[in-house]
Amino acid sequence: MSKPALYYATLSPPSRAVLLTAKAIGLDLELRPINLLKGEHLTPEFLKLNPQHTIPTLIDGEATIIDSHAICATWWRSTDLVQRANVDARLHLDSGHLFARVRFLYEPILYYGSTDCSIDKIAYIQKCWEILEGFLKDQPYLCGSDLTIADFCAVATVTSVNDAAPIDEFKFPKMHAWLKRLAELPYYQEVNGDGADELKSIFKAKLAENRGK
Repeated sequence: MSKPALYYATLSPPSRAVLLTAKAIGLDLELRPINLLKGEHLTPEFLKLNPQHTIPTLIDGEATIIDSHAICATWWRSTDLVQRANVDARLHLDSGHLFARVRFLYEPILYYGSTDCSIDKIAYIQKCWEILEGFLKDQPYLCGSDLTIADFCAVATVTSVNDAAPIDEFKFPKMHAWLKRLAELPYYQEVNGDGADELKSIFKAKLAENRGK
């Protein structure tokens, strides 16, 4: 039986969330890298596979799954219906708030020559830090005492933007403790940390380049 194939990019927070999940459950994937900056996700071949032209995209047998949260959820589902609902809620928080706001800042700069890294955009992202701090107030992970896919999805997003939108350790101590807890996973740096650092570096360089035009 062939391994599931994952189209991914290390620069992509959603891709890294899926890779973190796969590592946590010991799932072996056939990795098929996509260069976003070169537009490989916009080729006719990839659009035929995924008209939404997003990564990660998973091919598992006859099935094609195109959203990182959906991919993670197919692999990791709690039998506790309340916990499942809470995990789903945090996944929607990531897709609808966290990642959406990061994309609002990053995409125009990385792809369209924008120079807009305004205080308003940064503050809009940082409002999410208040939400995460609230969820972590009395528990080590976003959905309680256990590590879940909600943590993987959120940490991949947060660590992709915490240079541009700093997390005050005195204002958000629980978030800092959570980030440290995730960073201690044996596969964390290779799967998420390196890619997040690379994305932040490219973002800074691209912003400087755009402003120098």
